[in-house]
Amino acid sequence: MRHPDPQWSRCGLYPSTGLTEPMPRRFSRIAFVASPTPEAREAAEALMRRYDHVPPEEADVVVALGGDGLMLQVLHRFMNDPKPIYGMNRGTVGFLMNEFREDALLERLEATKRSTIHPMTMVATDTEGRSHTARAINEVYMLRQTHQTAKLKVSVDDHVRLPELIADGILAATPAGSTAYNLSVGGPILPLNAQLMALTPISAFRPRRWRGALLPNHARVRIDVIDATYRPVAAVADHTEFRRVCTVETWLDHATSLVLLHDPGHSLEERILREQFG
Repeated sequence: MRHPDPQWSRCGLYPSTGLTEPMPRRFSRIAFVASPTPEAREAAEALMRRYDHVPPEEADVVVALGGDGLMLQVLHRFMNDPKPIYGMNRGTVGFLMNEFREDALLERLEATKRSTIHPMTMVATDTEGRSHTARAINEVYMLRQTHQTAKLKVSVDDHVRLPELIADGILAATPAGSTAYNLSVGGPILPLNAQLMALTPISAFRPRRWRGALLPNHARVRIDVIDATYRPVAAVADHTEFRRVCTVETWLDHATSLVLLHDPGHSLEERILREQFG
């Protein structure tokens, strides 16, 4: 009897022979995407020399080389055709990234743990009556455009919860984004699997003691700008900005699932948990 090819001798058993057969790899087509910094470009070139790769549109996993900014860009790029993203840190912060190493990439990919996140949808209407739609991985926020503080009315699921908030602005964050801008303005850190979203004021003047709210992740938030002409406000979804808005509605898009891959012991859920303990 002919012996099977040696490459079939790693992972499983032939039912009739007792000989081993391979288990298919989770990821067979890898693409590399890098930020424009020299460190990221050099890392991408080294990996592309070492590993077979395809264009990002043909890949079943994307390896992103850079920092958290690049990770957000890649997630947005594939929002309508989600692909698992494995980031390696060639940037500065790298909260969403894995440690960079050239060796054993295929084995690292096979061992990764998945973190699934959902983006937020924002629909903003400006003072000219135009409607703008954008999506955010981290947060949707509104911010005053001039020295005049913003005056905002906050509604949740068509119920007015705050008739007037006088502040620099307000922010709605996903669990994945709760450690970003939300945390820096005093908002809570949310576990990744929490069925919640954070609503956090930015430098609130009145009501002075309002520190924000935790909302169920199916809530629909509407913010109306009071006197949008005299007190102009901008609306931002991650890095997409619209100016002189008068209303903003935002909610979590549960129909879109984005997958981040992390090395064992360094999942996004674990990182968010560690962040709560400094």
